[in-house]
Amino acid sequence: MTIAQPDRGKRRRSKLDAQFDRIRDREEAGQVKKRRRGRFWNKFLNNHLAVAGLVVFTFIILVSVFAPLLTSYDPRAVDLRSMTQAPSLEHWFGTDRTGRDVFARVLYGGRISILVGLGSAILCAIIGVIIGIYSGYIGGWLDWFAMRVSEVFMAFPQIILVLLLVSILGQSLANLMIIFTLTGWGGIYRMARARMLSLREEEYVQALRSFGLGPARIAYKHMLPNALGPIMVNITLSTAAFILQEAALSFLGLGVPLSVPTWGNILNAAQDLRILENYWWIWLPVGVTISLFVLSVNFIGDGLRDATDPSQQG
Repeated sequence: MTIAQPDRGKRRRSKLDAQFDRIRDREEAGQVKKRRRGRFWNKFLNNHLAVAGLVVFTFIILVSVFAPLLTSYDPRAVDLRSMTQAPSLEHWFGTDRTGRDVFARVLYGGRISILVGLGSAILCAIIGVIIGIYSGYIGGWLDWFAMRVSEVFMAFPQIILVLLLVSILGQSLANLMIIFTLTGWGGIYRMARARMLSLREEEYVQALRSFGLGPARIAYKHMLPNALGPIMVNITLSTAAFILQEAALSFLGLGVPLSVPTWGNILNAAQDLRILENYWWIWLPVGVTISLFVLSVNFIGDGLRDATDPSQQG
């Protein structure tokens, strides 16, 4: 009996020590995450262009979402008695050739243009990351096949491929997002794949594999968080590129149908030289809006790249 009691005490102490060790590990892990999060925000907030871009980006998003509260005009309503009126207190940005309020069209057009740009970029990221993370980790025939498919889409200039697919599938908002997704996923796939090729040789990945974890769990749960930085940057840059492509296609009459107010469809009216010379308010406000939004997205992307770059973190 006297020998068994110390053994029980040792077992109790060992269990308590193990519990304390687990608690300490969780606290240390939480502190590390907090330090990383704080370092990320410090790096981002110290980038003044990134902060200014975030402010402009948020402002344009909010005014587009709350457009019904900021204007009482219907962006599609035609008023032939108010054609090509200059900016005034009644029409802040003036009216176009059919009497539609340009301010309302800019606000409501932002909804569609931002949806096309941001939605297509997110869809490209989902497809590219899902394929690139897994195929880059396991390699083999799946990696070879995915790489060949991406090369097929990236072999053609993207704008030419977009024009071809638009002429085949037709003009609609859904078709435009599908086309942007099909032609844009290859870049983020190759970036995610390259990131995985470097991460899969790390020691923690080898340890996870030795513990018997499956490839999908290792790739998506443990390796993907370490590749999110470049992915977020790519999403911002893709958003800006898709918005510019939508504006270019709509300017040519090949994007979203002209009946739908978008930033590109507003610029479509600027094809007329008389509009460019005499009615600057029809095209200048939306042109400035597109420029500010694209610049803000690019500034945010630069800030995210600097904040997530391990070589620049102390």
